[in-house]
Amino acid sequence: MSSEPKAIVAPSPPTVAGYVVFVGRPNAGKSTLLNAMVGEKLSIVSPLAQTTWRTVTGIYTGPRAQIVFLDTPGLLDARDQLQRAMVHAALERVADADAVLVVLDATRAREEMESGRLAEVGRARRGPLFAAVNKIDVAEERDVEALARWAEAELGAHVHRISALLGAGLLKLRDALGAALPESPFLFPAEQIASQPLRFFVAELIRETVFEQFRQEIPYSTLCSIEEYAEDRSPIYIRATLHVERSSQKGILIGERGRAIRELGRVAREKVERLVGEPVFLELWVKVLAGWRRKGSCLRRFGFQLPDDHGRAAR
Repeated sequence: MSSEPKAIVAPSPPTVAGYVVFVGRPNAGKSTLLNAMVGEKLSIVSPLAQTTWRTVTGIYTGPRAQIVFLDTPGLLDARDQLQRAMVHAALERVADADAVLVVLDATRAREEMESGRLAEVGRARRGPLFAAVNKIDVAEERDVEALARWAEAELGAHVHRISALLGAGLLKLRDALGAALPESPFLFPAEQIASQPLRFFVAELIRETVFEQFRQEIPYSTLCSIEEYAEDRSPIYIRATLHVERSSQKGILIGERGRAIRELGRVAREKVERLVGEPVFLELWVKVLAGWRRKGSCLRRFGFQLPDDHGRAAR
């Protein structure tokens, strides 16, 4: 009695998954890169520096790799409690990451190479280090090459030359980051692109609109909190509070006869409606929370963590 030969089925290659943290100086292009990697606008973008105050998570899932990108606040010399919390958040994520990507601005090559903050990244990391020399579409070629050589020699990084805005070099960079991750089942459902709730992104879109419509100290002194988010109502009802440090700032945000706050609400509401895909009723309030950027109690109330004198997160 003969039997037909059985087909040999090769085992599927294992999947990989893990966390890749973006770090760098303010305005290096980390948020633009996160949005490009994920294919959706998750992190707010502004020509002004220091717009990212909290870590934003974006998830890319391919056939065999899931990369959880973390866009962290820019590394800077902290001047108040808020900035201390931002730098602490970035370095804390570096210590836990499976891989770290330093995003460098090739249009500011000299400043990047003179930044002492980047050395802290090398000391804090445990995973492999990559560097993305960004803005190659507008930077001088000599500056791109000088910065790439410096990142390789001084940081010990695997260097990629990219334009986050135009997408140049991103596929190769994403493949390299995926190859550095450990074997693992996917950490999130394949269709999920973010880990934060919608309320988080709504607050970020409102804050982005503040950056677009106001100048000087107003955007940096304005914190947005979502007080109510009622999805069971039609339109969706959202009540948000903009916390500022001084009464004069409250007057500027509201404007003459409420014109400024109405325009802010209109633009922000349109952004939120594009995000959620449904009509939204957005109600904005402005309150003074004196000196909130410098008060640890205020920052902890809104979810920021501060390092204590020994570098640990204060709870």
